[in-house]
Amino acid sequence: MDNLIEFIKEFATLDGGAVESRLQGVRFFKDTQAVSRRPLLYNPGICLIASGHKIAYLGDQAFQYDPDNYLVTSVAMPFECESHPSPENPLLGMFIDIDTTQLNELISQLGLQTEVAKLDETIVPLGIGPSLMDAEMKDAAIRLLKALRSETETTILGPGLVREIYYRALCGNQAPMLFALAKGSSSLSRVAYVIGMMHGDYSRKLDVEQLASAAHMSVSAFHKAFKEITSDSPIQYLKKIRLNHAKMLIVQKKMKANTAADEVGYESPSQFSREFKRYFGQSPAEVKKEIRTA
Repeated sequence: MDNLIEFIKEFATLDGGAVESRLQGVRFFKDTQAVSRRPLLYNPGICLIASGHKIAYLGDQAFQYDPDNYLVTSVAMPFECESHPSPENPLLGMFIDIDTTQLNELISQLGLQTEVAKLDETIVPLGIGPSLMDAEMKDAAIRLLKALRSETETTILGPGLVREIYYRALCGNQAPMLFALAKGSSSLSRVAYVIGMMHGDYSRKLDVEQLASAAHMSVSAFHKAFKEITSDSPIQYLKKIRLNHAKMLIVQKKMKANTAADEVGYESPSQFSREFKRYFGQSPAEVKKEIRTA
C-alpha cells in the first residue's frame, strides 16, 4: 500500500478534515489524532483507507475498514465512527461518491441485469458493509490518484477511472447490496428513493404513512425494510439527518442554535438542544465554544 499512501499524502493536506479533489465526488481525508466514537453521516459511496483504520458502528454491528478492507455505503447513512491513527501511521483515505445513474448504466453495459433479477426480494441487505481490498481495486485507486495530479488527466481519464472503481466494487462481496440498489423493485432501491427525498426535504413534517406511500409499500413493510437497511426507524433516521445538518450549519455557517433548529424543522428550541446533546454528547453552545477556541 506504500504507493497509495504516498499519493494520498499529496492530496490529504487538512488534518482532521476533508479536501475536495479536482474531480467532483472524490475527497481525501486525514487524521493524525485519534477520534473517539462519534456520529457521522456518509453519502452513498466507497471509502478506501491507505493507512490507519476506522471502526463504524451501526446498531449492534461493527465494521473495521482499513488498508485491507474498504467500506461501501449504498444509501446516505448516519452511523457512529472512531478513527485510529498513530504519529507514525496517520489515518489517510479517499471517499468516492456513488452516482446511482452511472452505477445502473454500468450494470446494464456489463449485462448484469440477470444477476440483479435473481436477487431474493425477501432478503433486505444492510446499507453498509466492508469489502476486501484486492489487487485490482488497489491498482484502480492508484491510477485514479495519478490522474488527479493533472488537470488534463483528471478531465480525460478521471471519470473512467471512477467508473472502474464502481466496477471493482461490483466484483466484491458487497455486490449484492449494489445490485439491490440498482433493482428498481427491490426494497433497498425503494427505501433509497425515500431516503433521497428525506434528505432533500428534511425540514418538512414527514410521517411514516407519507414515506411508505412514496416508496409504494405498506407501512409495516416499509418500516421493517427501512430498519433492516439503516438500523433506524424512519423517524429516528429523520431526526439524525436533522441533527447532522444543524451541526453543519452551526459549525460551517456559524449559525445560532435557535436559527439552525428552525432551519432543520424543529419547532421547540429546548427539544432541539436536548436531542442535540444526547446525539453528539455536546450542547450546541459547547460546539460553538469549541469552534471559537480551536
